Amino acid sequence: MRTVLTLWIGQLVSIIGSEMTNFAIALWAWKLTGQATPLSLMFFFTRTPTALAAIFAGVIVDRCNRKQLMILGDTVAGLSTLILFSLLLSQNLAIWHLYLAAAVNSLFGYFQHLAYSASLSSLVAETHYTRVAAMGSLKEAGAYIAAPALAGLLYPQIGLEGILIIDLITFFVAIATLAPQIIPQPQFSRNAHPENWYSALTFGFRYLLKHPPLLALLLFLLGSNFFDSVVLGILPALILSRSDSNATLFASIQMAFGIGGLTGAIAIGLWGGFKRRIHGVLIGSLCGKISLMLLGLGRSPSVWIAAAVAGGFFIPLTLSSNQGIWFSKVETEVQGRVFATRYLIAQMGAPLAFAIAGPLADRVFEPAMSANGQFSQIFKGIFGSNPGAGIALQCTLFSILGLCFVLAASTIPLLRENDKSL
Repeated sequence: MRTVLTLWIGQLVSIIGSEMTNFAIALWAWKLTGQATPLSLMFFFTRTPTALAAIFAGVIVDRCNRKQLMILGDTVAGLSTLILFSLLLSQNLAIWHLYLAAAVNSLFGYFQHLAYSASLSSLVAETHYTRVAAMGSLKEAGAYIAAPALAGLLYPQIGLEGILIIDLITFFVAIATLAPQIIPQPQFSRNAHPENWYSALTFGFRYLLKHPPLLALLLFLLGSNFFDSVVLGILPALILSRSDSNATLFASIQMAFGIGGLTGAIAIGLWGGFKRRIHGVLIGSLCGKISLMLLGLGRSPSVWIAAAVAGGFFIPLTLSSNQGIWFSKVETEVQGRVFATRYLIAQMGAPLAFAIAGPLADRVFEPAMSANGQFSQIFKGIFGSNPGAGIALQCTLFSILGLCFVLAASTIPLLRENDKSL
């Protein structure tokens, strides 16, 4: 646990720096374009490389030194930030540079995250698996609280340049906490670690086919993540368009997600989660969709902040319950390959969702909710007809569809009895 805590602190500092940069870049891109598409495409270029890498990343994580992969991920992130800083100083920074940086960072960051996740179960006893997973949620929540607060306070004074410098400093902190640590490297048997690369690449898929309850869980996550991603891809544009580009309110809502996530992670850490972990996955997903729906329906900062707190609160419940299932049901020596396949299947819908979210908002829902739009007369009383009304309608619609999906999926015995069947 001492090693886990040290790594956790270093990564927390690094994530705060990265999230400060993401916050500042979103403001910079919105000011430059005033459209939802560039913001949703940022998510697209973040998720797509990781989905593709998941095909072979598990083999690499299981065969290569996990500590070196974690250091490589931090190093690439630092170099990427340095390049963006240089382009900004020379006044050559363009939107496509941000897309490229997002793709590179997410690719190497995924290897780092997979190596870290696959190492946790060999660092602590099984009784701590859910708590360690909750620590991961706590880390994310803490970053979502601190990063928007710091970025919102500092951005008007130091601009994007200063935020990038802070991000570079946090990179060195992450390396300094990681370098001295000893990360266990599992010993593999010949059967668990096949010589044939094709067999290694397809191992995760074959493993899942032999465990239908795990496959059912993944298909559920695939559908659930798709609906969430359509909403999350345009959420920054929703807030900025409905608040006249109010950076302080944007920061406050991001902080609200973090506060909710922090509260939820602490609650899970103290409580330990549902005995039937699948209940945590289903209930957390259901409540999360309701919170996103309220964000779309809301038209005041108080409603948005309350919905964001509620949404953040249930994220650790879903994530830690899901992670607890995988930690306890998948053998340590094959977790790298199986976890990579898990990520590929669960997230393959997200790139499509992010790719369509922005264009749908800019070209379909926003025009349809304008003063003379085809949806305006129907939904004007709920969403108004000001800028952002179409984005709000889109958020609400896809949240309701996601809610129906969770309710329907929960009636399937193979999913509902997941942890009993394994």
